[in-house]
Amino acid sequence: MTLPHGFVVQLDRRTRVVDGGRSLLGGFPTRLVRLTERARPLVTGRRVVVKDAASALLADRLLETGLAHPVTAELPPHPDPRWTVVVPVRDRPRELDRLLTSLGTAHPVIVVDDASYEPQAVGAVAARHGALLVPLDVNVGPAAARNAGLRLVRTPYVAFVDSDVVLPATTIPTLLGHFADPKVAMAVPRIAGLRTEAAPGWLTRYEEARSSLDLGAEPAQVRPGSPVSWASTTCVLARVDALAEGIGGFDDGMRVGEDVDLCWRLVARGLRVRYDPSVTAEHEHRARLGEWFTRKAFYGTGAHPLAVRHPEAIAPVVLAPWSAALIVALLAQRRWSVPAVGALCAVTTVRIARKLDRADHPLKLAARLTANGTVGALSQAGSLLTRHWWPAAAAGCLVSRRVRRAVAVAAVTDIALEYRKNHGHLDPVRFAVARRLDDLAYGAGVWYSAAKGHSLAALRPRVRG
Repeated sequence: MTLPHGFVVQLDRRTRVVDGGRSLLGGFPTRLVRLTERARPLVTGRRVVVKDAASALLADRLLETGLAHPVTAELPPHPDPRWTVVVPVRDRPRELDRLLTSLGTAHPVIVVDDASYEPQAVGAVAARHGALLVPLDVNVGPAAARNAGLRLVRTPYVAFVDSDVVLPATTIPTLLGHFADPKVAMAVPRIAGLRTEAAPGWLTRYEEARSSLDLGAEPAQVRPGSPVSWASTTCVLARVDALAEGIGGFDDGMRVGEDVDLCWRLVARGLRVRYDPSVTAEHEHRARLGEWFTRKAFYGTGAHPLAVRHPEAIAPVVLAPWSAALIVALLAQRRWSVPAVGALCAVTTVRIARKLDRADHPLKLAARLTANGTVGALSQAGSLLTRHWWPAAAAGCLVSRRVRRAVAVAAVTDIALEYRKNHGHLDPVRFAVARRLDDLAYGAGVWYSAAKGHSLAALRPRVRG
């Protein structure tokens, strides 16, 4: 299976062309890829156009390493653009009507009623839009409900769309283009906030800026341990054979985290999951504090089930040995901490430079990589203190000034950086409150999950070379 002629990939924004075009530096984890003499002319204007076996091989390698992404606007048209939409729903007839109106009638729609309290209302909406209704007698959760719909799909592609979504007409056709890559099993859009007639409150504005479902503005290959390590099934388009025949669909036993599990099982089989932020699915975010906080905590409770199924992928942070030692030195807050950090960075820079000895400026590249690694390690440490480990950090604050200082610095830095990225038209105070509540809720869910499962696997960092 190779990429078709005309398929175009473009280097990631963070990928650097170095050594006069002889090497590429980037991807995740960061790597230096040396181009052969035959491959160098194939990279033109930071693009590779598939024209023959050599360019197909190079483009595939760049996609696999995260050094490049498909150019969405130039994806070739799909030869078989048939899909079925599966909508799991429990009550919510108003939201379902709004979604089905946005979908139209050009493609089959299956509505799976997951034991609604008022099934007549759901059935009436489905009938009005010509959708096939699959009523379930027992509430089984969204994973099993989606599987019930998947078993009835007779098209090569299936779109799973939640009922509280409105789907623009271009979203699914654009995602379909990604399947020109034969390794792609699933493609997902960016989840954006749905604007309603009601004036947005402060939580709605926070969600528009920092929703847990919004994976950002950069395209990515979804894989564990990368900047985009999972994708929500709020809206996805997938190959039916990759799901039904390959991995058996969603895990029926999971009521939360089933989307993460699905992504990771597809990736484990050597398939690709593409995240394309050029198209969106508009999601109605929760605006009431109690519902919003409970939902955030609910997301956290998926940690232990995922740890059981994917012990290598669930770690809250992934650190290199040198960056783990750097964090320990800084948290110690001793006189020797800063000199120790300096020595670690210096040694790391020299070691990386030796591996880049064939580059034109190995020491300069190594210093840049060490600096990036340091920033990443500090960001992950801050996330541990304020999000995943906050119950332990709070206990530590009661007895240690050093812990209090570390948590205060981490919390303030996190809010400042996130506010600068996108504050959702919120003032700093309300943004800070929402940000901390977000982390408190999710972290509480993770700890509840760990306690219920009698395991700390979901809370343990992973150190890898």
